[in-house]
Amino acid sequence: MLDQSVEVNISGTDCVSRGKCPQSKTGKSLIPGLDSIQWTPGPLGKAVPIVSWQSPEMSCGDKAKLVPKMETKIYRRRWVMLFLFSGLSASNAFMWLQYGIISNIFMRFYDIDMLAIDWLAMIYFLSYIPLIVPVLWLLDKRGMREVVLVGAAFNCIGAWIKIGSVGPGLFVVTFLGQFVCSVATVFVLGIPSRLASLWFGQGEVSTACSIGVSGNQLGIAIGFLVPPILVPNVEDMEQLSYHIRIMFYITAGVATLLFILVVTVFQERPELPPTQAQATARSIPPDQYSYTASILRLLRNKPFILLIISYGLNVGCFYAVGTLLNRMIIEHYPGEEVNAGRIGLTIVIAGMVGSLICGIWLDRTKTYKQTTLAVYLMSLVGMVVYAFTLSLGHLWVVFITAGALGFFMTGYLPLGFEFAVELTYPESEGTSSGLLNCSAQVFGIIFTICQGKIIDEYGTLAGNIFLCVFLLIGTIMTGFIKSDLRRQKANQLARAAADGQIAGHDYGATALINPAPPPQA
Repeated sequence: MLDQSVEVNISGTDCVSRGKCPQSKTGKSLIPGLDSIQWTPGPLGKAVPIVSWQSPEMSCGDKAKLVPKMETKIYRRRWVMLFLFSGLSASNAFMWLQYGIISNIFMRFYDIDMLAIDWLAMIYFLSYIPLIVPVLWLLDKRGMREVVLVGAAFNCIGAWIKIGSVGPGLFVVTFLGQFVCSVATVFVLGIPSRLASLWFGQGEVSTACSIGVSGNQLGIAIGFLVPPILVPNVEDMEQLSYHIRIMFYITAGVATLLFILVVTVFQERPELPPTQAQATARSIPPDQYSYTASILRLLRNKPFILLIISYGLNVGCFYAVGTLLNRMIIEHYPGEEVNAGRIGLTIVIAGMVGSLICGIWLDRTKTYKQTTLAVYLMSLVGMVVYAFTLSLGHLWVVFITAGALGFFMTGYLPLGFEFAVELTYPESEGTSSGLLNCSAQVFGIIFTICQGKIIDEYGTLAGNIFLCVFLLIGTIMTGFIKSDLRRQKANQLARAAADGQIAGHDYGATALINPAPPPQA
């Protein structure tokens, strides 16, 4: 048993030291910021290191303690969970755009105006805002499997409701079906970072998150491409009804298959955690976790608040562009509904590539802030170029500029999720990503309505410049986010302790933020 008693403060502030920091032969600390350590009796008479850590962003009572290293394992079936969820997310995202990309056809079929068509997309945003808090509570209390299962059920029910809406006077029914599908989005949209953390190792978690996000983007891509093909702009209303009914039956069949697969295949988490950080998160007793306190801690986290706003600005602009793309293309290129869908497809496919590249890059470099800022800046540049080339009269130019815009703007999505997880560890990944998405929905509604009005009054150039202004604001805000990578610190400490770098002992550890009692006088 060890007699030495030393307390650690990772940030190097407010540390009460009763011993010496573990040092190398050169006299330098083996772990940057590691000043001291305390060894206390552990299970079976073994000495266990207990480390306290206080980030500059934490309150004085928030400290991290190292606990004994736990067994971890990465399972092959993690890919089944990831791709099954991605399929569900794609199905739901497809139904978001299946009206807007052929808006002129549905306006004639249901005899409605453009604003009604826009609301078929914006209902996804509006539903998210009041429902996200109870869904996040359900995610923390009941787990990821039940949340995904409920989302798959709503997605399936909404798709079947739409089949009953194929008729010129049945817009209310189709709106009801779209509303039910929008409720499913609340249960699905924030899952990628949670699923990646629960199932994937430290060296692949960002890539896994980007694949999960890409599932949503794949659905958007199919939503841009398939509806103009399945529903041609024909004059005969009976023939038009037939084509719309075929599209709705296909989406309902796919949604039903995915619901069955989620019920029978999808799992909450593996038997053993994939990382030490996740192992520690599992060790938190349920009675020590407060959902309300977690939300309040996140809202007091200044870097995370900046990220919430900047993420909302970027993704809100993407939502507005996706919703209004058909209107912008048709204004300059009449009769090009199919090419409008192809341009949207180009935006999203390029974005999926960007998402995967950014995820792999993060796993290799861990440069979260630098990568996020660079991609945000390039999104602004891409939006400016797209705005000024849209009206040149050359569709091939629009394909190129739209693809560049999509590469960076859509590639930003997983970056925001993963950066949020780093800034807020060990809070629930679902909670942080849910708040990011809530911000995106709010700005999505505002930008879609405002840009639509600006396009009607002043044209597409003015509408796109409107978005450029807010992307510039978001870029500046991203530059002010302090890069406090808490999850990386936790895993670094675990590796250092496991390698025997702490006081020459090989005990292994990971980090857990717990309120520590005030020091005794």
